[in-house]
Amino acid sequence: MSEFWLYFRLGLEHVLDWMAYDHVLFLMVLVAAYSFSSWKRVLWLVSIFTIGHTLSLFLAVYDVAKVDASWVELLIVLTILFTAFYNIISAKKREHQRNINILYFSTAFFGIIHGLGFSRYFKMIFPDASKKFFPLIEFALGIEAAQIIVVLSVLIISFILQNMFRVTRRDWILVISAIVIGIILPLLKDTIQAIW
Repeated sequence: MSEFWLYFRLGLEHVLDWMAYDHVLFLMVLVAAYSFSSWKRVLWLVSIFTIGHTLSLFLAVYDVAKVDASWVELLIVLTILFTAFYNIISAKKREHQRNINILYFSTAFFGIIHGLGFSRYFKMIFPDASKKFFPLIEFALGIEAAQIIVVLSVLIISFILQNMFRVTRRDWILVISAIVIGIILPLLKDTIQAIW
């Protein structure tokens, strides 16, 4: 049982590590436009990310898929930017009017790309391929739990600001998305420079 908690905690720390905050930034812009009344949609988005992440991690760890790490980093940044810009463009739309298929696609894509990015680290931890299956599942459960923590935090802050401080939903979406874009643009520049 202690092995389960070891890998589960590794998944938690992978998402909640402030040095690798791309996960948190993506989740922030992903759910910025939603409230607690849309909890099913939000849970689906988080779960789709975890499924994509776990699937690509399996493919990479078992050497089915190989991608250059620098390109993975670029795609991660572009996916966050895409989601933030989508929020800005659709900030006036109500929750149920947003094109959820676009968000499902970008969430799955981000999960797949991020899983590929993490696979090198995972291979170092588990060099023996025959013993990777259950640690990967336990790790995925830790990721899912951490994402739910982040999403709940964003929804609580959103609720407080919109209901107690009367920040409009549109302003909340625009501010969160703009902050994330401001953080990501320097990363985009650094990532592009690293490739070329």
